[in-house]
Amino acid sequence: MSLTNTIASDLDLNQASRRHLLWIGATAGLELGMAYTWIANRTNVVRACSPQAAIETDSLSGGPLPSIAILAADWPGRWALRDAVLLSKRWPLLRIVSVASSLVDGRRRSGPVLPGIEEVSWYDFPSRFECWCKDIDAGRPSLLGLPTTARREERLLESIPMVVPAIGRDGNTATGSALTVSLVASQAVDLDGLTDLLTLAGWHITRSGCGQPELDEPADVLVWDIGSIQSSQLARLRMLSANRPKLAIVLLESFPRGDSTLMALRSGATAVLGRPFMLESLRGTFLRLEREGRTGWQIGKRTDRQSSTRADLGPCPLAR
Repeated sequence: MSLTNTIASDLDLNQASRRHLLWIGATAGLELGMAYTWIANRTNVVRACSPQAAIETDSLSGGPLPSIAILAADWPGRWALRDAVLLSKRWPLLRIVSVASSLVDGRRRSGPVLPGIEEVSWYDFPSRFECWCKDIDAGRPSLLGLPTTARREERLLESIPMVVPAIGRDGNTATGSALTVSLVASQAVDLDGLTDLLTLAGWHITRSGCGQPELDEPADVLVWDIGSIQSSQLARLRMLSANRPKLAIVLLESFPRGDSTLMALRSGATAVLGRPFMLESLRGTFLRLEREGRTGWQIGKRTDRQSSTRADLGPCPLAR
């Protein structure tokens, strides 16, 4: 078994050295391969081919409890309830998450198969993992603790208090993130919903519009509800990235696939999330930008937009 020792820079050293993630299953294939590569550059990872092999791994025997166990599902029915039970018997307090490839995605949207196991799509996993780490370190509850029997609507409602900044008695949103956001969607109804959701969550919207994004977007992050990734949109993405190389671009796509996601990342996108998206996924993407210092602002130290200089975004971790 291999142990990847890459510690995230935003974590306290002692916390980071104690945390390790257990990845069970395949890392081959474009989609799960990208998810694994990202997580291996984020924290310590112990790999195992099966739950039984994980229990027998020398790296885990007698050691601390893994922070999270990942069941990598490369095809429907890859894991059964007995696999989760086996892990729970060995580590009763272990958080278990299933990361699903596109082959599992259609079934995933109809509901979870393993009772008590949160199932996350491969493209949302990196962003949601950011939130889980942040909440675990702060001792806060997270969506990782919600029962998987909860409906999508209930999860959306539950996610709002976890990402909304503190709101004062006068109803004004207190200072949360200094991050500014531009929004673009193909349809007006999607744009209205996206604007209301992000405004409610406390982010400052500098510009919103339908169609394609402008080449001079005046924000730190562009959230583009792209629907489906087409060649014309990739061309626009490359133009936007060339004109604003320091702009973080987050795409929302209905059914992200490995090949189209990789093309978008190579064309200048920072992240690709599925739609409908969870606020936790978007929050995690913003947390990653903060951690990597990929914009010219710091928490609590907002610089003037006209005179600030920002570090290059560099390649997205998913593309490494």
